[in-house]
Amino acid sequence: MVRLHKLLTRALEDHLAGGPPRPPEGAEVLWNAFNALSHARTLGPVGPNPIQPSEIESWARLMRMPLEPHHVAILAELDRIWMRDAYSKQSAPEGVKTLPQRSTHAITPGLFDLAVG
Repeated sequence: MVRLHKLLTRALEDHLAGGPPRPPEGAEVLWNAFNALSHARTLGPVGPNPIQPSEIESWARLMRMPLEPHHVAILAELDRIWMRDAYSKQSAPEGVKTLPQRSTHAITPGLFDLAVG
């Protein structure tokens, strides 16, 4: 399964770099599962959200697709790669100051109260 994992992640990276979608032979089921889950992903205030394990579980149940833990791990890795690519493409126009996506400071109770009320 490590080989399948590497082949799928490489295929996604190639596709995100502009190449045609070429899932490895025999991996079309996982490729299609990731695409279906990715198209149904939610959006937050700053962009797309990661696919949650509960969404994978729900999708697999609805589609009657039995997924093994290593399949879920592959889907999570594909999502990590997709998210990294999606957020690396976000850029502000030249000359516009931006804040980092993630703070370098730990969250405090006061900061949490400020953020969520």
